[in-house]
Amino acid sequence: MPEPRISALALHYVGNQANDEPFVLSRKLFAMTEDMNTLLSDYFVGAFKSEERFHFHDDTGLENNRVCRLVSDIFDNPDMVYDFSVDLATHLYENCQHPKIKGGDFYVAYITGLGVGAEQCDAIGLFKIENKDTFLTVEHEDDVFDMSTVQGVSLKKLDKGCLIYNFEREKGYYVAVVDKTNSQEAAYWIDDYLHLTRRQDSYFQTENIMDMTRNFVAQELPRQFEVSRADQADLLNRSMNYFKNTPKFEMAGFQQQIMGQPEVMGMFDDYRQRYQDERQLQLEDQFDVNPTAVKKQNRLYKSVIKLDKNFHIYVHGSRNLIEQGEDEHGKFYKLYFQNEE
Repeated sequence: MPEPRISALALHYVGNQANDEPFVLSRKLFAMTEDMNTLLSDYFVGAFKSEERFHFHDDTGLENNRVCRLVSDIFDNPDMVYDFSVDLATHLYENCQHPKIKGGDFYVAYITGLGVGAEQCDAIGLFKIENKDTFLTVEHEDDVFDMSTVQGVSLKKLDKGCLIYNFEREKGYYVAVVDKTNSQEAAYWIDDYLHLTRRQDSYFQTENIMDMTRNFVAQELPRQFEVSRADQADLLNRSMNYFKNTPKFEMAGFQQQIMGQPEVMGMFDDYRQRYQDERQLQLEDQFDVNPTAVKKQNRLYKSVIKLDKNFHIYVHGSRNLIEQGEDEHGKFYKLYFQNEE
């Protein structure tokens, strides 16, 4: 597969309309040297680390999603990138209504040499640079040195961006997203401007089943059964080991192996239905487990028993090696081990 390359790039400035900031359109496409093309291609494409993917959507039909419609126009007419970039910038300016939204440089790039899996396809990149860094420059002539600062864009981070692959067009395209701003005001990028919804692929299924299982063990199960912290830790450990070691998830086998008891399995089924209804999603009974999603969830599966403010017990292995009891001195845990390090 060839290296990613920008075949056309439009650059505009989109300020905050609510704060009376400017909206400045360039007159033509940006002319790049080969070195600049390589630098920007690596910068834009390399910013998308996550495997989480999205689709464009609109409750009244994809034809009413303005960005999706304009992107389709560009794919159909690649020589008109500049014309449609003006419409994309205008639409972004119209969505910059909250006073805390930062203005910034807005790039529209037509990128070749990308692909989804083994299938090669072009992509359209939309990028917004809101934050500038201060860089130090040092110059010298013979033994006389001079130091100054300059404002510029760090090529190690991208504030906001999306890559729209010319793939699954009828479903709203295959879209990767970067959004480094966590404040509620920044929801305009994904929700208001792009109007995206999660693509329900293996990453989505793995992440949600694992999230649902963790919430069930930590919150739902103790509401109806007397479950010790050690038993909860054991369930979480066994669940994590299942996802780490099982390439294909099967709901029936997972419940039998992890939950075991029929009444707990019934509770899990009920909780799954509520989880789906509340989030308006559909979880599959079978899917390929995504290792990247498992790795992400592993950081959240904390099998820790906290005892007052004195001790934390990290449970990594067999439930049979930990016992709980109570005597005249109070509650206690008994731990069995072979080696002390």
